[in-house]
Amino acid sequence: MLHTMSTTVEAASERSAAEVNEEIRALWLRSGGILTTEQREEYQRLVMEWAAVAPPSDHAA
Repeated sequence: MLHTMSTTVEAASERSAAEVNEEIRALWLRSGGILTTEQREEYQRLVMEWAAVAPPSDHAA
């Protein structure tokens, strides 16, 4: 299921990493792979939200 782009900032704890990732994928699909300035800002917000809720990686950097 694809979600429409949110117009409000939701608290990171309200959505799972999978839900945020789904919205990121939907954004890329809608954009055809080329983000406008507004879409890039939304993408950056979503990535920050995803990073806040994503499980930690087992791999050391």
